[in-house]
Amino acid sequence: MRILGLDFGSKTVGVAVSDPLLITAQGVEIIRRDKPNKLRQTLARIEELCEQYEVSEIVLGYPKNMNNTEGDRCEKTNEFAEMLRRRTELPVTLIDERLTTVMADRAMNEADMHGMDRKAVVDKLAAVFILQTYLDSRSNNKNII
Repeated sequence: MRILGLDFGSKTVGVAVSDPLLITAQGVEIIRRDKPNKLRQTLARIEELCEQYEVSEIVLGYPKNMNNTEGDRCEKTNEFAEMLRRRTELPVTLIDERLTTVMADRAMNEADMHGMDRKAVVDKLAAVFILQTYLDSRSNNKNII
């Protein structure tokens, strides 16, 4: 069994999956949609990925503000998490994603990625960091949200 990591955005969802031993996270794809509230195809694709990778749990980035408050994006993420639970019948764990974008930007700077290259991978890389943070916290028994 594996764990799926998601970076939920207004028009994209970055997707990552763990290895079978639940040690490392790898980027899978970016699911794109034209309108923020059109989630049916996005949910269907996530369901397909869950079956393909034999996923037992989903980890979803939770976009708290830097001052630890919850804004509009948190509300939308909670709604999306509930949709995922109903659609996949899998547990969905929310994990603080505040620094994952910073980590993704750093990684892309170190890889000397610029322009369109960055846009093509940033959401997938953020999903990798979200999932890897969760995997590391499981092994360290840390509080994750």
